[in-house]
Amino acid sequence: MCLRKCCFLSDNGLVAFARSAGSLEILQLEECNRVSESGIIGVLSNCAAKLKSLALVKCMGIKDMALGIPMPSPSNSLRSLSIQNCPGFGNASLAMLGKLCPQLQHVDLSGLCGITNVGILPLLESCETGLVKVNLSGCLNLTDEAVLALTKIHGETLELLNLDGCRKITDASLMAVADNCAFLCDLDVSKCAISDTGLAALSKAEQLNLQVLSVSSCSEVTNRSMSSLKKLGKTLVGLNLQHCNSISSSTVTQLVESLWRCDILS
Repeated sequence: MCLRKCCFLSDNGLVAFARSAGSLEILQLEECNRVSESGIIGVLSNCAAKLKSLALVKCMGIKDMALGIPMPSPSNSLRSLSIQNCPGFGNASLAMLGKLCPQLQHVDLSGLCGITNVGILPLLESCETGLVKVNLSGCLNLTDEAVLALTKIHGETLELLNLDGCRKITDASLMAVADNCAFLCDLDVSKCAISDTGLAALSKAEQLNLQVLSVSSCSEVTNRSMSSLKKLGKTLVGLNLQHCNSISSSTVTQLVESLWRCDILS
């Protein structure tokens, strides 16, 4: 069920809807600006047994959860949680949702500028079954500490990791990926503070089987990464080198010739 731009939908209305639709499995709220954290708690209270996917997109009424709000029992059915571009959503809400949703496999927190390691670490520790897809694009304040925890706790299940725009992420995160994420297929580190050193670490990870890699707008990735990219290219089918100003056109040409199976954007 997708409720888009429902400007008159309030917390009470949302909770009433959840009660009447107790078998609801998918709920997406987009630009429902009168819905607050109380409404979301109400949904989880009434649909905990069936709800598998919850998405909140551009819901400006969502604020960080205050202490003292009564919490429902954990939902063992919710597998997918997406909180996108909700600027009021913060660390306390994220940590609390981790406790309420211990069976998560897919997490999309794209565009949440306000969250830090303080919020993401409890969420990672609360997920019991192993995260498979994690999108943290635009989470500007996350650091390598978050990625190190993610790869250590969920490295055996992680298949997709999007860190696009996480400008505090460095080569340390790529080294952690190389050491722990044998099943990772899709990695996006565009606009991160990575360099040739991080890509070299990825290329030396024998167990890694990357199929899609994006390093768009990474100015510290240079021509010296050509050998690393060629080695990674044995499994790659997609490589994004757009706006990598330190990689020359001649290097790109050589990569295109060598990695004939790989679709290269430059």
